[in-house]
Amino acid sequence: MPKEGGVIILGVDPGSNITGYGLINSSDEKNILIESGIIQLNSGDLLSKRLEEIFEGLQKIIKKSHPHQFAIEQAFYSKNAKSALIMGEARGVAILAAAKANLPIGEYSPKEVKCAIVGTGSASKAQVQFMVKKLLRLKELPYPTDAADALAVALCHAQKIRSKQIMSTTPAFSD
Repeated sequence: MPKEGGVIILGVDPGSNITGYGLINSSDEKNILIESGIIQLNSGDLLSKRLEEIFEGLQKIIKKSHPHQFAIEQAFYSKNAKSALIMGEARGVAILAAAKANLPIGEYSPKEVKCAIVGTGSASKAQVQFMVKKLLRLKELPYPTDAADALAVALCHAQKIRSKQIMSTTPAFSD
C-alpha cells in the first residue's frame, strides 16, 4: 500500500432493503474511517426500483469519494432460493457501479470477512461490530450493523491487499 495518502477502499454489504457502505483510508500504518452509512430502500417498491436506487446511490458515493478499490460481500447460501437470488441481483448492480468506475473489485465470503476481522468465521454481528470499532479506533460502535458489516468488508480487503504486497516483496524459501 502506498504510504502517502493510503488507499481508499469502498466496502459494501449488499441488501435489497438496506445496502451498507463503508469508506476507509488504508495505509501501512493504519486504517482510518472516512465515512459509513446505508442506502435505505423502500421495501414496498418494486425490486427494479430498489436495484436502481442501489446503483445510483453507489455511483454518487463513488463520484464523491473517489475510492481506489471496491470490496463487496459475496452472497451467502440460504435455504430460501428467492432471497439468495434477490441478494445476487443487489450484488450485481453494486458490482456494476464499481465496474463502470473502473475500480478493482474484491469479493469476500461472510466467513472470510469474519475470519479476517474477528479471527473466527462463526463470529456474531456484535463481535464484528466491536472489532470494527477497535480496528478503526472509533469512540462508538459503528451503526447501523449494515454499515459496520460494510466497514468489515473494506478492512478485510485492506488486509488482503497488504498480505499480497508482503508476499510479493518477500523472497521465496529455497531448499
